[in-house]
Amino acid sequence: MNVTLSIVPYEDKVVLSNLIQLYRYDSSEFDGHILGQHGLYLYKYLDHQWTEDYRRPLIVKVDGEIAGFALVALDVPRDFTKLSNAEKTNIISDFFIMRKFRRKGIGKQVAFSIFKQFKGVWEVRQTYENKPAYAFWKKVISEFTKDSSYQEEMLESELWHGPAMVFQSS
Repeated sequence: MNVTLSIVPYEDKVVLSNLIQLYRYDSSEFDGHILGQHGLYLYKYLDHQWTEDYRRPLIVKVDGEIAGFALVALDVPRDFTKLSNAEKTNIISDFFIMRKFRRKGIGKQVAFSIFKQFKGVWEVRQTYENKPAYAFWKKVISEFTKDSSYQEEMLESELWHGPAMVFQSS
């Protein structure tokens, strides 16, 4: 399988928007997203992916077929993070691999690629109820850091409820 990861150009905004609908539907059992009156899930940060310099919307393809996306925020200041105390931190904002491509190592391959491409401190969070996402990220980050150097904490605040993991990619 040939797995590729590339920036979503603004001209393909509708592709990302459609994938976000699948993602929101898929995760609605954990985070309670509700369909709007027009039958769509709202995602207020879609346009921000191209208007804010620190954001990178990435599309995942497997053998040329769309397989998911990752929304990454790079070098964000401390006030955007929940656990990291670093001056600048990279964040996985949203990460989605379509069901057809899950449990084949594709998500791990994509995550490793992102961590290697964008070096620095990383923070990855999941909602408390999303146990499958937690298990995925715990395994991926443990393997990436070789179990040596990542911090994990359960956050309970007004801003976030759930686990957060922080580690260094060098």
